[in-house]
Amino acid sequence: MHKMFKALTVAACLTALQASLAHAELKIGFAAEPFPPFSSKDASGKWVGWEIDAIDAVCKAMNEKCDYVEVAWDGIIPALQSHTIDVIWSAMSITPKRREIIDFSDTYYRTTLFVVGPKNGDLNIEPGHLADKTIGVQGSTVSAKHAEDSYAPAGATIKTYATQDEANQDLAAGRIDYTIGSAAVMRGFLDTDGGKACCEYKASVSDAKVLGEGIGAGIRKGDTQLKTKLDAAIKEVAKSGEFDRITAKYPELKDAITTPKP
Repeated sequence: MHKMFKALTVAACLTALQASLAHAELKIGFAAEPFPPFSSKDASGKWVGWEIDAIDAVCKAMNEKCDYVEVAWDGIIPALQSHTIDVIWSAMSITPKRREIIDFSDTYYRTTLFVVGPKNGDLNIEPGHLADKTIGVQGSTVSAKHAEDSYAPAGATIKTYATQDEANQDLAAGRIDYTIGSAAVMRGFLDTDGGKACCEYKASVSDAKVLGEGIGAGIRKGDTQLKTKLDAAIKEVAKSGEFDRITAKYPELKDAITTPKP
């Protein structure tokens, strides 16, 4: 009788443990700085955007309860490493340098960069042509690295900002000459009244050497269990067509990003 009771108790505990694991609260970190249309706060203070909708779908596919944590972009990798968050889901490009310190899920979308400058019809963005110009970029991004690698050596001044919005505002005000940013974000800026009045699209940057492998979820080194779950969930969301349905909600993302296909 005691053995049977013990066996039932163990079975009940295992069932409870499995249930708790299936619904563990994953701490999903995303940049506190607004990055529309991917992530920003609406009038009520709620976070909205493509990234938010996408991680909602991925968490559902994983059967996980996810807790969203705002972290300053510059501190988001240290927050992952210190276990303040479990996953970085914040338009983070997969690059060799980042792979040295964190692991990544499979790619969940790819994008290009836009170079935007004053509305003057000059579409030449060769480094030598921009040698005496000031180029604004959001810090710690592939845009910033591209500017530092390609334009700074030719003599351009690179000015970094906490957010792309701040760079766009300075471009509109004439305080910088050019900016480089995500195609989707820059297209949204160019569609605003301020963007239409001041600025124009100059060129796209789509070189894989610049952009890396695409956008992925950052996880701690060696966390293979979580990577497996994320990868499977990303595939499931792609197969269901949910990524396409989410993207359709944001017209500015049409042709600006590509998501995984089944």
